[in-house]
Amino acid sequence: MLPFCRILLVDDFGPFRQFVRKSLQASAEFRIVGEALDGMEAIQKAHDLQPDLILLDIGLPKLNGMVAAERIRILAPDAKLVFVSLESSSAIVEEAFRRGARGYIHKMRAQADLIPAIEAVLAGKHFVSSDLEFGDSTKVHRRHEVLFWSDEMVFLESARHFIAEALKTDRSAIVIATPSHRESIVQNLKAAAFDMDGAIQKGIYTSLNAAEALSDIMVNGLPDRGRCFETLGSVIESSVKATKTEHSRISVFGECAPLLWAEGNTNGAIELEKVCNDLIKTRDIEVLCAYPLRLSQRADDEATFNSICAEHTNVFFR
Repeated sequence: MLPFCRILLVDDFGPFRQFVRKSLQASAEFRIVGEALDGMEAIQKAHDLQPDLILLDIGLPKLNGMVAAERIRILAPDAKLVFVSLESSSAIVEEAFRRGARGYIHKMRAQADLIPAIEAVLAGKHFVSSDLEFGDSTKVHRRHEVLFWSDEMVFLESARHFIAEALKTDRSAIVIATPSHRESIVQNLKAAAFDMDGAIQKGIYTSLNAAEALSDIMVNGLPDRGRCFETLGSVIESSVKATKTEHSRISVFGECAPLLWAEGNTNGAIELEKVCNDLIKTRDIEVLCAYPLRLSQRADDEATFNSICAEHTNVFFR
């Protein structure tokens, strides 16, 4: 493993790029491995370099940083995004986090905030410059994303990326999946050099059978809100207790709603996603739901597809 964080710097203003380079040169922990001057170049270099972290401006030529971020998160899923911008409105900050940002630095405070922001994000925390006016909800923005996967290899790769992001920063992960997927995910993480036996023993990795979880929370074909909060809440609490870091956000990877849709229970799938959004409001969690791409291609299920997408902060196809 490399002893430093590989950083891609994206900004079209030369003097600011020079400032960042000079600021990071003093630390052996950070290394700028590439620079981009516009959104399209940022996407290409993120794909080619696969950096650990990307410092990204919003007002970029050719393609703005917000749009570029969505493409980057697909092509470089392990890269952590930190926006660095003169934009200071709460709406912009919130949108940045909705697009997958882990940090937001106001350029007016870059001299004081650059290093602390990078360190916080690498430690699994969120960071927002203190001079920005916004509600607390922006600071604790949660991801509830959906992936429509095309084959098993894509499914396992996406699951590994999502779970590894938590484990690498000593956070906990919960997987709620089919028996075959549960086993494959663990083996895939082991192949990526993660001590999964230790993670399971410590309680920072929890795996549940999706069908059994559904049987505990479903009443008359629909998820019971009280049962959901009780069943999933207890699992989340156990994961929080197992986490040793101060930042206790839990990553949850699941395919319960996809099972309901595959069985024809579309109302149950949509309602479960709504319950998940309510759970996110009260728990420090981020969620990635994995749906087979074939479900989205059913001609008679377009309304269901649109409703499922509407309940998520980001939608990905791979």
